[in-house]
Amino acid sequence: MFGEARGRAHAIPYAWRRMNTPTTSGPGPLLEVAGLAKRYGDALVFSDVSLVMRRGELVALLGESGVGKSTLLNCVAGLDTADAGRITLAGRDVLGLSEPEAARLRREDLGFVFQAFHVLPHLDVADNVGLPLQLLGRPRGDRVARMLAAVGLEGLGERAPRQLSGGQLQRVAIARALVHEPRLLVCDEPTAALDAQSGRTVMELLRKVAVQAGRAVIVVTHDNRVLDFGDRIIYMSDGRIERVEVRKAG
Repeated sequence: MFGEARGRAHAIPYAWRRMNTPTTSGPGPLLEVAGLAKRYGDALVFSDVSLVMRRGELVALLGESGVGKSTLLNCVAGLDTADAGRITLAGRDVLGLSEPEAARLRREDLGFVFQAFHVLPHLDVADNVGLPLQLLGRPRGDRVARMLAAVGLEGLGERAPRQLSGGQLQRVAIARALVHEPRLLVCDEPTAALDAQSGRTVMELLRKVAVQAGRAVIVVTHDNRVLDFGDRIIYMSDGRIERVEVRKAG
């Protein structure tokens, strides 16, 4: 089955292309996923998944728990491998990269925002945000301070993570994900642990990042509150893309 799927990976049906066409103009797609399939042992996680994203676009991937959303995100980010299909990010074949090459791609071109924040408790806020720059060997300069100001945390760089609220910690995670100017921001359930107001603040920030900074943002979620912020909503069910809804984000 997967051999057949791999052979079909480059032949995306016209009907799918039409309904899943990005709404923004500009250069070629930043991210292309075609005919992707993944299984763990005998369990099929998803199959024949295709996705196209351009710069300046926010796409929400919606579905119940267990339909393969987070696994798909991990494959896109090079954290997991697929059994069939193709992933191209900024013209690079993600599935064809060696592990050192994939690690470099993640450090340079990807930013991650996760539900659990993954803020390091032994580092202050500024050092957490500056960590990607340190890993890339880039000077911090005033970039960390500017990123903290951009997410509404100006003057909090010396605070310990334990001194911040959940919404503030999520904004620390977003600042860290953006400080090295990645092309693609991937967010796994970024609002699930937040109250309504904090969740809206986070989504407004992600929307601003997509539109004004010219990056692509993909948000994996089962939170219906996210829908108002997406250019497109991709609904997954039973390991497949069920439908795609084009929206004018507010």
